[in-house]
Amino acid sequence: MRESDPVYLDYNATTPLLAEVVEAMLPYLREHAGNPSSTHVFGQRARAAVDAARGQVAALLGCDPDEVFFTSGGTEANNLAIRGFAEALGRPGILVTTTIEHPAVAAPCAWLERQGWRVIRLAVDTEGRAVPEALTEPVDLITVMHSNNETGALQPIGAAAAMAEAAGALLHTDAAQSVGKVPVDVRALRVDLLSIAGHKLYAPKGVGALYVRRGTRLAPFVLGAGHERGLRPGTENVAGIVGLGAACAIARDTLEASSLRIRTLRDRLWSLLGERVPGLKLNGPVEKRLPNTLNVRFPGVSGIALLEATPEVAASTGSACHEGHETASGVLLAMGIPAAEAVGSVRLTLGRQTTDDEISRAAEALSRAWARLAR
Repeated sequence: MRESDPVYLDYNATTPLLAEVVEAMLPYLREHAGNPSSTHVFGQRARAAVDAARGQVAALLGCDPDEVFFTSGGTEANNLAIRGFAEALGRPGILVTTTIEHPAVAAPCAWLERQGWRVIRLAVDTEGRAVPEALTEPVDLITVMHSNNETGALQPIGAAAAMAEAAGALLHTDAAQSVGKVPVDVRALRVDLLSIAGHKLYAPKGVGALYVRRGTRLAPFVLGAGHERGLRPGTENVAGIVGLGAACAIARDTLEASSLRIRTLRDRLWSLLGERVPGLKLNGPVEKRLPNTLNVRFPGVSGIALLEATPEVAASTGSACHEGHETASGVLLAMGIPAAEAVGSVRLTLGRQTTDDEISRAAEALSRAWARLAR
């Protein structure tokens, strides 16, 4: 990023590549051009790089390398988990999800519903955390996000695992926002399927992975050759996969220290804004959320208008504006926040490159813009 750029507080949207990730990728962009499926030396170099990256992803997730399948990103990983399971099942079934899933999960669930599946959507509490239900019938699949992309609320995956075990269901979690920010161990979580997206943890866009517990039956929903052991056809994106592996290795080595530093900066931003914006409210849990995420609602203003009036800060809202009419975030509405308040919300998400000086500048710029708009 350039020195003259705004303060970047949109790390939940995407993260910049780490320098170490770029360095790891360069040989596979410049020199090693082989196809991993080729048996000659050039192909085998590429295959070795893919296998090494698979091991790095597995080490971060606490699984075996052969349980990791590379995809084009989190969206494909979610579709492969949900639609791949449905295809393997071979009949309409029952699926449990939540009202706050990312579209990459919500849309496949809605697609299954149109194919005759029954979809049960769990409500969330006022903190934006799913409320588990006692299921009275067998269920085929449960999919609950690990953390919410808007509020950062960590979801009760342990309770979801207990639900799945009681109902005889498989459990999938979309962990795109969590991996690299908080510990994510598939064995401890007791999940069968887990999705990650490279560009959420300082790896490139266009690469992701799906953890598939050994013995879990999935069918490919993209048809082609036998890449990724027949589950995800298409020649592997070697450079991107290498970048994802490098990012996972960095996350594994530095997760605790990085998360603590970012959480400290996030809490300082919350404190500075609270001192300058009377009536500012937090959306989501105080404690049980991602260490980098601060979703706040500013009284008396539109979040979209506030960000437009603050060119010094690059952030986002969960709202949408169509033909001059602003609609509140569905996640915040599901939490019971009135629409008139929810539209004043702004999502501020920090990352590894965020500095203390940037926090001071962002707090000053946002509070100054709010004071102008709220008059």
